[in-house]
Amino acid sequence: MPDFSFSRDSAISALRTLGGCTALGLATCAHAAPAFDSESPYMLGDWNGTRTELAEKGYDFKLDYTGEMGSNLHGGYDHDRTARYSDQFGLGTHLDLQKILGWNDAEFQLTITKRSGNNISNDRINDPRVGGFTSAQEVWGRGQTTRLTQMWYQQKFFDQKLDIKVGRFGEGEDFNSFPCDFQNLAFCGSQVGNWVGGIWYNWPVSQWALRVKYHLTPELYAQIGAYEQNPSNLDRGNGFKLSGSGTQGAILPVELVWTPKLNGLPGEYRAGYYYSNAKASDVYKDQNGQPAALSGEAYRSASSKHGVWLGVQQQVTSIASDHSRGLSLFANATMHDKKTNAIDNYVQAGLTYKGPFDARAKDDIGFALARVHVNPAYRKNAEMTNRANAVYDYDNPAFLPPQDTEYSAELYYGVHVTNWLTVRPNLQYIRHPGGVNDVDDALIGGIKIQSSF
Repeated sequence: MPDFSFSRDSAISALRTLGGCTALGLATCAHAAPAFDSESPYMLGDWNGTRTELAEKGYDFKLDYTGEMGSNLHGGYDHDRTARYSDQFGLGTHLDLQKILGWNDAEFQLTITKRSGNNISNDRINDPRVGGFTSAQEVWGRGQTTRLTQMWYQQKFFDQKLDIKVGRFGEGEDFNSFPCDFQNLAFCGSQVGNWVGGIWYNWPVSQWALRVKYHLTPELYAQIGAYEQNPSNLDRGNGFKLSGSGTQGAILPVELVWTPKLNGLPGEYRAGYYYSNAKASDVYKDQNGQPAALSGEAYRSASSKHGVWLGVQQQVTSIASDHSRGLSLFANATMHDKKTNAIDNYVQAGLTYKGPFDARAKDDIGFALARVHVNPAYRKNAEMTNRANAVYDYDNPAFLPPQDTEYSAELYYGVHVTNWLTVRPNLQYIRHPGGVNDVDDALIGGIKIQSSF
């Protein structure tokens, strides 16, 4: 029989180790993790224990990588098959100021990102004359450049019920937030920022901002924000711009968030409204109420812009031995000002399943569908533009294709290779890319890589 006996010193040592793990967390237990250890959350390991020591003192460092490949397997605007790759590096530090300076419930975050590469959607899937709405590679966009993405200070008061954050960050970090495991933009991140991107700037763009959150109950909080609306922040050369020059106004979001546990399973329910006090242009009419494309007059101006959103995420099943495994459902919807916005509404729904097999308990599967609907006034404007130019043939380079509704679907399987590397092959199907009926439906093959160094 095997010998299960061990010495008194060994028992004391084991108990001390277990106690240390309980008190300091799993990161401390893994302090000896070497580089490329599959159980470590970081590719480069624990730096011979230095990383854990710094974290215990309040200094946390991260270097993340996201890479996405997309290939037009069938259809789209240009049938010439090719593959494109885009990626992003994110370097950040999070400081626990309570540990470092003794400031109770205070934190600081600094993140710099660098994006590069090309997107298959730009000229293969979408008609370049009008572009598209979704993107087959969500990590592409907002200028392939280096940016200051986060620089904020956060302070909590009244037993952490009141939470104030100020500095530079994007709206989607706190409002209308949503995970980004899918590769298609229609299923990734804050969807308001995808459909009113001229005023609501998602990651990696930052602007001066203030966010105030208050917990009404442990499961329910309300929050309000004020964000600089400055289009110059989108410019490729302004990744580190800190001045307010070019500011046109402010966007003011409010949101109510409920995070219950239904049958012991976590959920998140969001309802919000945004208001921009900057001037916005009508998408169709001039000051006299006539089609501006025909009259030749300037498009009339509106004093504001607004919209609403709803978001639901709920885990509905679990496995008794591991509640992190199971089926989760989600849905998102947004509605926008019809006078000033190209997209008037968007809906999306899908599911994810984590741990589909006992042997692959950390893998995940995702499937989602989305519908992006174009404002009828925006479509009429394209029709009037073609009429004014006497161009009616889609194949004419001067033709402006009217846009209506785009449908997207994605299916992925996430392979949890190690705790620091996940690879998600995916298939995407887009019907009427860019909402242009004359563009063939597209099938796209993709691979999303997420890694933490």
